Amino acid sequence: MDGPHRKRLFGRRQGHRLSPRRQRQLEEHLPRLGLDPAALSAAPPASLFPVPVGEIHLEIGFGGGEHLAHQATRHPGTGFIGCEPFINGVSSLVDLIVTNRLSNVRLYDDDAADILDALPPASLDRVYLLFPDPWPKKRHNKRRFIGPENIARLARVLKPGGCFIFASDIADYVTWTLRHMRACPDFVWTAEGPGDWQAHPEAAPPTRYEAKTRAAGRIPAWLIYQRIGKSNERAGKGSSFNL
Repeated sequence: MDGPHRKRLFGRRQGHRLSPRRQRQLEEHLPRLGLDPAALSAAPPASLFPVPVGEIHLEIGFGGGEHLAHQATRHPGTGFIGCEPFINGVSSLVDLIVTNRLSNVRLYDDDAADILDALPPASLDRVYLLFPDPWPKKRHNKRRFIGPENIARLARVLKPGGCFIFASDIADYVTWTLRHMRACPDFVWTAEGPGDWQAHPEAAPPTRYEAKTRAAGRIPAWLIYQRIGKSNERAGKGSSFNL
C-alpha cells in the first residue's frame, strides 16, 4: 500500500482478462504463496519458506516470472521473493510454481518498496531488477525505480558482498542507473570491461522481454553492483562475484 509520501512507481495493475483456469489457480494458490510484509519483521526471512533455505534472493518486477522460476528450479536451497504488481504476471508465475512444484518461492503483488522496508537489515544475498519500466518521458523519469531512496533501501537490506543485478535495453535508463549508483558509496560496479556488461551474466534463458529486445536488434546492458561492507570494504572495480 502506498504510504503518504510514497511515489507510485508502477503503471496498470492488469491487462487482458485472466482465463477461468488461471483465475481459479490464482485464487487457490496465491493465499499460501503470498507474502505479508508484516511477517518479515516478525521472523527471519528464511523461516517464511516451507523448506530449508540458505540464501535469500529478491526479484523486483518479475514480469512473467520466467527468470525467477528458472532460478528457483536451479537453486532449490535458495529462497526467492518475487514482487510484481501486474496481476497477469503474478498469474503466470503462480502457474510456473504449481507446474514445477516449487516450494522456495514467495510472492508479493504490490510495491516492492513495502518488502524492502519490512526486511531486516543485511538479510538479502541478491536483488534483481531486470528490464524495469523505463518511464521514458522526462516528466515521468521520477517514477523510475532507481533513485536515491530505493538505492538506500537496497543498501540497507543487502549483506556485505551481496549483489544487485540490473538489466535494461534502454540506453538512457542504463546511463541514469550508472549515475545514480555511482553516487552511492555503499556499492561498487564490478565490470572490468565491455564484455562484463554486454553479456548475460548467468546461465539462464532469456525472458520473453529480453528475447524481444534482441530480436529487435537492441543489446541489453547488465550492470552488477556489489554491496560494500566490513567483509569487502576494500573491494573495487573488478571485484569477483560468483554468479
